[in-house]
Amino acid sequence: MLAELRGLNEECGIFAVWGHEDAARITYYGLHSLQHRGQEGTGIITSDGEKLAGHKGEGLVAEIFNEQALSGLKGEAAIGHVRYATQGGGGYENVQPLLFHSQTGSMALAHNGNLVNAKLIKSILEQQGSIFQTNSDTEVLAHLIRRSGEWILKNRVKHALKQIEGAFAYVLLTEKELMVALDPQGLRPLSLGRIGDAFVVASETCAFDAIGAKFIRDILPGELLVINDNGLHTEFFSEHRNEAICTMEYIYFSRPDSNLHGMNVHSARKNLGKRLAFEAKIEADVVTAVPDSGVSAAIGYAEASGIPYELGLIKNRYVGRTFIQPSQSLREQGVKMKLSAVRGVVEGKRVIMVDDSVVRGTTSKRIVRMLKDAGALEVHVVISSPPITHPCFYGIDTSTKEELIAHNHTHEEIKRLIGADSLTFLSTEGMLEAIGRKNAGKNCGQCLACFTGEYPTELYPDTLQYYYQK
Repeated sequence: MLAELRGLNEECGIFAVWGHEDAARITYYGLHSLQHRGQEGTGIITSDGEKLAGHKGEGLVAEIFNEQALSGLKGEAAIGHVRYATQGGGGYENVQPLLFHSQTGSMALAHNGNLVNAKLIKSILEQQGSIFQTNSDTEVLAHLIRRSGEWILKNRVKHALKQIEGAFAYVLLTEKELMVALDPQGLRPLSLGRIGDAFVVASETCAFDAIGAKFIRDILPGELLVINDNGLHTEFFSEHRNEAICTMEYIYFSRPDSNLHGMNVHSARKNLGKRLAFEAKIEADVVTAVPDSGVSAAIGYAEASGIPYELGLIKNRYVGRTFIQPSQSLREQGVKMKLSAVRGVVEGKRVIMVDDSVVRGTTSKRIVRMLKDAGALEVHVVISSPPITHPCFYGIDTSTKEELIAHNHTHEEIKRLIGADSLTFLSTEGMLEAIGRKNAGKNCGQCLACFTGEYPTELYPDTLQYYYQK
């Protein structure tokens, strides 16, 4: 589904490098490959061993960084960030990495995810005299680190990490070292690699391919890595670790050329489509996909069903970002500008339309109508995930519970509302089997909260209030 049009977006992506003579440019290329994870702002901060320097702005990576900006970022270490604003809101001040200065040195932070107890901690810290400069919950960790009574920075970071809850993948840079941390549930993807003698860290492995780095391993839930001139040191800041990576990473967010826990994302999505064909069993003439994230599942569906795959929907790749607006009144025109049906493919045909998910249902309705206006006799909508019935609290911008179509309507009502001749969602069991979690039971290693309402962390009243009443 088109994320710009339907309100389903990943919050951000992070990248870090230590020990490379061209750290800023390496980070630039890494961020460019992670651009799908956030388009509202980007930044890079480097360390030359003596001081930290940075450049950031609102916009795409290629818009914010030119040769002049990159040449001013000196040093062999860097961290970078691409951002999609969710709970923290937009604005230049919220673009990461965030940079903090003190008499004892500087520190830069970049974060992927969302803290479910951020508001509570902010309230306590403000009562104790802290002053926050941004609306981002990323800043919470910086204040906790500064207020820790520990003397050694690593111990201060561990003490701070133990106080926050939710989804978080952090990279922290000082003049002398790089630190990397992943929450105890491992809700966000994060990987370690090498390029020559340099270490690199990225939200997705596709960033390693872009710079010619070799994948080493996934960062483990609750792990803290410290990388400096003495090498890499690893330990765990949490004794209670229970892997629950976000399942939507397999379904929608990650790039098809990335690998998640040893599985290629494109292959996982093909498996989702194959399983969907087994569960749906629809008689039709052609299979088509809502581009781009529905393509892999549609290919899998076509292979398993024997129904030919065709390009029944074409995406216009030359519509600028500024055209797409968040207001509901402009969504219909946005769909028409972003997508067009291929009459020569769908006219007079029974069409299976494969998509990754349904959130509000408004975009699905318009695409179904578009296909029928182009002459499709029937449009059967098949979705390569279960119905999304609950909001996400971990950094994905799903709508409020009241706006989720699957929370408020039955299966038959959704089919009628979007105008489909039939509607099939993939079962939770089929989804887990497709991504290699067959017979895993409750502790399947995946977060299924948006499908089941069973959240892997404690939730706090102020967070619940934000999502249900915003």
